Amino acid sequence: MKFNKEEVCILIPTLNEGPTIGGVVREFKALGYNHILVMDGRSTDNTVKVAREAGANVRTQSGKGKGNAIIEAFEVIEQPYILMLDGDGTYSARDAEKMLTPLFLGFDQVIGDRLINAEEGAFSRMNLFGNHMLNMLFKIAHSRDLHDILSGYRAFTKLAIHQMHLKEKGFEIETEISVEAVRNGHRIMVVPVKYSRRPGTATKLSPFHDGMKIVSTIYRLARVNNPMFYFGMMGLFTTLLGLLTGLYVLLEWLQPGHIEHIPLTILTVLLIVVGIEIFMFGVISDMLLVFHREIIREIQLLQPPKPPK
Repeated sequence: MKFNKEEVCILIPTLNEGPTIGGVVREFKALGYNHILVMDGRSTDNTVKVAREAGANVRTQSGKGKGNAIIEAFEVIEQPYILMLDGDGTYSARDAEKMLTPLFLGFDQVIGDRLINAEEGAFSRMNLFGNHMLNMLFKIAHSRDLHDILSGYRAFTKLAIHQMHLKEKGFEIETEISVEAVRNGHRIMVVPVKYSRRPGTATKLSPFHDGMKIVSTIYRLARVNNPMFYFGMMGLFTTLLGLLTGLYVLLEWLQPGHIEHIPLTILTVLLIVVGIEIFMFGVISDMLLVFHREIIREIQLLQPPKPPK
């Protein structure tokens, strides 16, 4: 399917991508994409100079972090379709048409799945395992399998972006985008893309530190998207803690010359009761969320169809 490339903005958030950004911009230029926005995070190398010489429009973000760069860029882009990718040369411009075509067919967002066609050596075993575990956690927490929630290669309609309320400042932004897309009921397509080894710059992602922040984001955002999971996990943990303290009290009581741990017994009862109450709060919240979504759906069905342009 042919589409108007003048309606597409290529968004590239950067930070010290001097060795690769020029090639990335030129590759898109050669394919006919003229609207290329590089949102730079105050690089200390020649990223800005190289990007401008290659033909990109370069802006410097006011805040810090990849999330801030993307949020600020979304506010200034005027084109109705946006293709976002990293500037480190790991993604290929040749996959752009594959990423954008679903948007012109009515989809709201497209995610490029790196995990299927990754070049050998592009992921360490630890990173690949971590990606699969995070995707599994997301599927459990948000009831949607998006295959690669951490992919930096994404395409959006401008309308879909306006429906998302993004706040994350760092690398958790891709996770938040995935959660917001699910929460808003966006039509999402996942397509396989090529993912290459980083050709010239070191990764800025800390596997353990950033991995834990992503886990925290997946769980924290489940509060409004899947309260049964959010409060259920909290209630389960509290109840299990109460059962463990109760087991300790029971074992001590069964010993010859037993010791009565009255304070621990009271704590056990409180933990179990509170855990069950938190779990039940999750059940009630989930019922309210289902009811809310049903009301929204009914309102949308009652709205008259928009007249053709």
